[in-house]
Amino acid sequence: MPAALFALALGGFGIGLTEFVIMGLLPEVAADFGVTDTQAGYLISGYALAVALGGITLTLLLRRVERKRALLGLVVLFIAGNLLSALAPSYVLMMTGRIVAALCHGAFFGIGAVVAANLVREDKRAGAISIMFAGLTIANVAGVPLGTFIGQAFGWRATFWMITAVGLLALVGIATLVPRTPAPQGGSVGAELRLFANPQVWYSMGITVLGYGGMFGAFTFIAYTLTEVSGFPAGAVPWLLIVFGVGLFAGNLLGGKAADRNLPLTLIVLFGGLTLILVAFALTAASPVATVIALVLMGGFGFATVPGLQARIMNHADAAPTLASGANIAAFNLGNALGAWAAGLGLAAGLGYTSPLWIGAAITLAGLALFLLATRVRGGEYSRASERTGADHTVAADA
Repeated sequence: MPAALFALALGGFGIGLTEFVIMGLLPEVAADFGVTDTQAGYLISGYALAVALGGITLTLLLRRVERKRALLGLVVLFIAGNLLSALAPSYVLMMTGRIVAALCHGAFFGIGAVVAANLVREDKRAGAISIMFAGLTIANVAGVPLGTFIGQAFGWRATFWMITAVGLLALVGIATLVPRTPAPQGGSVGAELRLFANPQVWYSMGITVLGYGGMFGAFTFIAYTLTEVSGFPAGAVPWLLIVFGVGLFAGNLLGGKAADRNLPLTLIVLFGGLTLILVAFALTAASPVATVIALVLMGGFGFATVPGLQARIMNHADAAPTLASGANIAAFNLGNALGAWAAGLGLAAGLGYTSPLWIGAAITLAGLALFLLATRVRGGEYSRASERTGADHTVAADA
């Protein structure tokens, strides 16, 4: 595989760190800025909303920019945002840094996937794109726990300095290894935006928001659940996040294979299973052993939905696949914001540190209901051929 793929993967690794590492550091960040747990959670939901905004707007704005130049510009934005977060003297500036870093997220993965595919022969494209997105998965399995450990040992700002350094390395790697790739020509913005005239595109985005948002809402305040309910010491949180990351990694692989065989049935089973797992987690969170098992299953079932959710929208967006991919990345992060916001409301209402799990289960169940409704609407059913076609786009989902 070309070395340029690993430069792209490093960028994905840094973005994954930026998005998720703060979850293990929320108590430290809240204490440093003197804000409530719920307000600290807004650093997650604010990031997610900015990803949703940038995923569509920057993809459209950069549609005529040479691909390597676009990627470099996005990485510079990423570095600036994390540098501001590391230096932020106030909560407001910390939020600003999070938003700046988040704006590059969706466009980087959308454009980077196209660049990765063009680096290899046509029959190797799926593997090439999967290497790029492996950076995001590795960030969850190893990078996030490491970042949490560093933040707890040396202060949370040290983690953002580390992420800034990763961004600089990615910038150098992309500048030296990624070849110039001309921007695509033809097709107006209006023509691409007609994608949204298809009701099934909106159904797909809504299913993504709810189906993935439930898991994310449960995970947003997981550090509090682990320490305040399950009784783990704060130092155990990074190791428990590794357990969760293993579930993510396995779920992503197995979910993609299952969706390739039968996409609708896969999503039904995953949404239903995730709902039950979150309920069981809430009921048994006081047990350390049950908590570890639930973490693996929550990560596995939650991230296993990602390939199928991306495949579904791609099945309904042949005319504008890049924009559709970016739109669904936006939907994933709207789900992140919805889940974090709803879980924060539960905490603010005094419902306890298991309330994010109950709220996440309710949101996921709503996603299952919307999926069942969408499949009954004209154009919502899949043929076996379309399922196989959708699986070809699976690798572009893990953003």
